[in-house]
Amino acid sequence: MKKIKKIKIKLNGREKLINDNLRIQTLIKDLKIPLKKVAIELNQEIIDKKKLNKIKIKKNDKIEIVHFIGGG
Repeated sequence: MKKIKKIKIKLNGREKLINDNLRIQTLIKDLKIPLKKVAIELNQEIIDKKKLNKIKIKKNDKIEIVHFIGGG
């Protein structure tokens, strides 16, 4: 059985170990974050949600997940 390699990333300012070759969409799903209520930034660039399934997370990537909060 092949061992899954782990890589270190920064997620919302905290170090996190994740599986290598993980896609952003899978990370969001694993974290149980509703896609409709967040903006996702990868290395200081906002990501188009239609492309989340195509983008693989690389070692030392910085991901920020910003929640939208309604108010009045």
